[in-house]
Amino acid sequence: MAAIALEDVLAGTGGTLHGAARPGDGAVFRRVGIDSRQVEPGELFVAVRGEVHDGHRFVPDAVARGASGAIVGRGRAAAFAGLDPAVALIEVEDTLAALGGLAAHWRGKFELPVVGITGSVGKSSTKELAAAVLGMRLPVLKSPKSWNNEFGLPLSVLLIGPETGAAILEMGTYGLGELTALAAIARPTVAAVTNVGHAHLERMGSQEGIARAKGELVAALPPGGTAVLNGDDPLVRPMAALTGARALTYGLGADCALRATAITNHGFEGLTFTLHYGGEARTIERAPLLGRHSVYTALAAAGIGFAVGLGFDDVVAGLRNPHTPIRLVVLPGPRGSRIIDDSYNSSPASALAALAILAEAPAARRLAVLGDMLELGAYEEEGHRAVGRRAAAAADALLTIGPRARLIAEEAARAGLAAGAIRALERKDELTDWLARELRAGDLVLVKGSRGLALEEVIAALRAA
Repeated sequence: MAAIALEDVLAGTGGTLHGAARPGDGAVFRRVGIDSRQVEPGELFVAVRGEVHDGHRFVPDAVARGASGAIVGRGRAAAFAGLDPAVALIEVEDTLAALGGLAAHWRGKFELPVVGITGSVGKSSTKELAAAVLGMRLPVLKSPKSWNNEFGLPLSVLLIGPETGAAILEMGTYGLGELTALAAIARPTVAAVTNVGHAHLERMGSQEGIARAKGELVAALPPGGTAVLNGDDPLVRPMAALTGARALTYGLGADCALRATAITNHGFEGLTFTLHYGGEARTIERAPLLGRHSVYTALAAAGIGFAVGLGFDDVVAGLRNPHTPIRLVVLPGPRGSRIIDDSYNSSPASALAALAILAEAPAARRLAVLGDMLELGAYEEEGHRAVGRRAAAAADALLTIGPRARLIAEEAARAGLAAGAIRALERKDELTDWLARELRAGDLVLVKGSRGLALEEVIAALRAA
C-alpha cells in the first residue's frame, strides 16, 4: 500500500491533531491497524472498542512498538501526551466511525475495479479464485483472511495503493444496513452474491431477511457496475431488480448467462467442466477445486473476470491456476491417513457439500468429524438432522462434538449408520485422542464445524501426533 499522509488522516476522520506533528511536514503512516500486538514501526494505530476490549488500553503498547500516530476518542489525547511527543494523536468522536471515514476517503483517491463478494457460503473461496483470475492481467489486492466486517473491511480498503489494479473484498453482514454501510466505504464496481443459506438465521429471522441484507450490496452498485448473481439460487436471482447496473447470472440452468455443463468430478484431482459465455464454450480440465458444488465457485470467479473486462483466455487460465489457496485442503494425518480440513466454519449447506466430497473421494474408510453449526435459529434442528442423514450415507464412521451436533449423531443412527460407528463427544481432547489412536493408513477424515469450536486445534494436534 502507499503511505497515508497525515493530511489524508485528518481529512478522512475530521479529527483534531495533538502532538508535535503538523500538516505539511511530510508525516506519513506505513499502514493502519487496530491490534497493538501486530503494530509495526511507522503505523497508525486506531483505538477501537471491540466486544471485549477498549483499544485505548493498548495505545501505550502500540507506541512502544513503533506506532507514529494514534486515533483516539475525544478528550483522550492528554492521557497519552507523555508517551512520545513525536507521536501524532488524532482525537475523534467515534474511533470506529473514524476508521470507516478514513477508508472511504482513501478509496476515493483511486479509480480501479473493486469487487465486493457476499453470500452465506463460499465468500473466501470465491475471493481466492477470483484473485487468480484477475491476477492474469492485473495486480490484485484481496482482503486478508476474512476481513469482511466493520473492522476488517476498512482495513482492507486502506491497503489499496497506486500499484493496485483491482481490489477483491469479502463483505459480510449480520443484519440490515450493515452492507449498505460497508459499500459506502468500499464503493464496489462489481458485486458478487454466491447464495443465500441459513447461516446467521438466528440473527436475521428468515432466509428472506438474509436475502434483503445481502441484496444491499447489489443495490449499492453504480449504474456502470455489474452484479454477478447465482442464477440457480431463487433468493439471489431476483436481486437483479435491486440495481440499474448490469446483472450477469451464473449457474447450471440454461437461462443463466454464464453456465457450466459436462461436469466431471476427479476427486482430489479437481473438476473438469465446460464453461459457456457469450456464445463461446471452453472445456476446463481438472480445475483445482474439490467437489462438484465447487463449480459454482468457478462460475462466480469467471463472472467477476468477465465483469472486469477480461477475455476468455485469461479467465480459463486463472481457473486452471494450480496454486489457488482454496480454504478446503487435504492434509496428511497420522499413520498414512488423510484429513480434509474444512474446519474454519460450518452451515448446513457447506456441511452437505463437504460430505459429498467425502463420499466421492477414494478411501479405505471414510470418517466424518462434525461439530455444532451455530446461529441457525429456527432451522437449527432441521439443519443438523439433514446433515446427519447425509453423513449416514457418506461416512463409515461419525464423530460429533458439541450439544447441537448430537442431533447429527441421532439422525445418522435413524438413517441406518450402525450405532458402533457413531460417537457423540463433548470435548476436543476426547476427539483428538480417539482420532490419534484409531486413524490408520487409507483413512480419510473430514473435519468441519462452526468457527466457535476452533476445530483447527484438533487438526493441528493430529498433525503433530
